[in-house]
Amino acid sequence: MLTKRIIPCLDIKNGRTVKGVNFVDLRDAGDPVELAKIYSDEGADELVFLDISATEERRRTLVDLVRKVASTINIPFTVGGGISAVEDVEVLLQNGADKVSINSSAVKNPQLINDLAQKFGSQCVVVAIDAKQIDGQWIVHLVGGKVPTEIRLFDWAQEVERRGAGEILFTSMDNDGTKNGFANEALAKLSNLVNIPIIASGGAGTIQHFVDSFTKGKADAALAASVFHFKEIEIKTLKNELRNNNIEVRI
Repeated sequence: MLTKRIIPCLDIKNGRTVKGVNFVDLRDAGDPVELAKIYSDEGADELVFLDISATEERRRTLVDLVRKVASTINIPFTVGGGISAVEDVEVLLQNGADKVSINSSAVKNPQLINDLAQKFGSQCVVVAIDAKQIDGQWIVHLVGGKVPTEIRLFDWAQEVERRGAGEILFTSMDNDGTKNGFANEALAKLSNLVNIPIIASGGAGTIQHFVDSFTKGKADAALAASVFHFKEIEIKTLKNELRNNNIEVRI
């Protein structure tokens, strides 16, 4: 049985870690290099680094910061934000990233998924999908959740799998930062639809929420930010509780 993964997420703006609610009202959460080291030492399975304003500001991810973070950790490291070409990925992998996360650029140019999978392997390509419910339908949003599309979450998830994505990072914008739990119904539907791992994101507030994401949501990994940044949940405690709930994790 594959172990479930716990993944802290560093949302980066102006070189600092930030966290908001429903993708707005950002507040400072600390130095990304320091936080990365803490999470690596505490037993996080992976780390995700998202330069959240790179796409909006039309610039590339902060490569220097990626290099600094990579040099302090010894766990798999996924980087996203502002990636729109094969060359962007080459630079990030050379500077310590293990995987890349693409979002808006994948929707605007779906062939990018094929190109990256072909050149670097599917295991390197994470497609992040930000979606919220509109009139009962889960609709994909772009540019840090600011731009709605007409694309439906479940259709897009199946397409990115077909194109060679190795994982999907699904963030429920409705749940993000609310600490009311993950969107487990949508997660379970995604898990049943595709054969690649689903990372749950958006809504973690308690240990029980993580338990539910794996049992009810059938997620392969759970990602969170503020509960880890502000020491509301310790990773070691979380993993022990998951074990107590018969959920296999690496300790």
